[in-house]
Amino acid sequence: MHLTAQSLTNFYKIMKFNELRLNIRQISDSLRQSAVSAINSHLTVRNWLVGFYIVEFEQNGEDRARYGAKLLQNLAENLNEDGLSYRNLCLYRQFYLVYPEISVYIPQFIKKHIGKLGKVEKIVHGLSFTHLSLLLPIDDPQKRHFYETECIKGTWSVRELKRQIDTLYYERSAMSRKPEKLNAIVQEKVSVSNMSDIIKSPFTFEFLGMKAKDVVYESDLEKALVEHLEEFLMELGHGFCFEARQKRIIIGDEYFFCDLVFYHRILKCHVLVELKVDEFSHEHFGQLKTYVNYYRKEMMRADDNPPVGILLVTNKNNALVEYATADSDREIFVSKYLLQLPSKEKLADFINVEYSKL
Repeated sequence: MHLTAQSLTNFYKIMKFNELRLNIRQISDSLRQSAVSAINSHLTVRNWLVGFYIVEFEQNGEDRARYGAKLLQNLAENLNEDGLSYRNLCLYRQFYLVYPEISVYIPQFIKKHIGKLGKVEKIVHGLSFTHLSLLLPIDDPQKRHFYETECIKGTWSVRELKRQIDTLYYERSAMSRKPEKLNAIVQEKVSVSNMSDIIKSPFTFEFLGMKAKDVVYESDLEKALVEHLEEFLMELGHGFCFEARQKRIIIGDEYFFCDLVFYHRILKCHVLVELKVDEFSHEHFGQLKTYVNYYRKEMMRADDNPPVGILLVTNKNNALVEYATADSDREIFVSKYLLQLPSKEKLADFINVEYSKL
């Protein structure tokens, strides 16, 4: 059917409300998915090209000897952009070296060779760069291709891909007498990727020029509580100096975000605050301990005291507060910080009152 302005007008005249709703829903979902796919593929191509340029400069750059081993550090400092940090530049360089076949997807002025684009298109469009960053450390091409295929076929989330790699799905499949049965079981139970997984990727929001706090909050409720908690701690007047909200922490190949970070001028230590709008779990406490240990190892200065963590958990107006320190055996310091920091009761009361307002 050839659509003209008149035919569209006639179509609209006979359309029912339910059809209107369905049409709007369909076009909205379709174009939203297309937009996410475009972001995903453009980000992947951008990162591959960055790696390409870096390697080309290392091999043929006119003044490459001037920079030597510090090329990427100098480049990151001069670019001064979150998405082009030293760590990311190293990753993009590795991406180019591990996936040279993506060159067939790049315009002819980069490489004058056009081949079959089937597999490459699936990699560029079917996997986010966060997925690919998990695959880069895999040295065995066959193993890496296995996870590429399974991930694309099952539309796995990033978390699911990591879980399958960590649980040795490839090795288990090779050892299994009936790998197809194992495959069916795995694909049935996997967590499927969705648009929000891609949008919340740290690589994506860096690429779009967004700030971490714009995308990482789990809910509006949590955001409101964190904002009020920041004000509450500052108003206590016990030496809290605000440093960051949604502080990004990179451990290995993973990104984490600590809700609030303060420096306490009396205790001379960092205070890390995590808020969870659900019931307490050992996973929450373990996450906070990880942040505390990271700050003790990476951020603590010689004249600082060990960092302190405060975990706030709330569910149905019942608040639980737990403290964590990097050196919990240091009884003197533990006793000292308990005198300076808000008591568990005061924090629990604050959370319950604020929760009831929202």
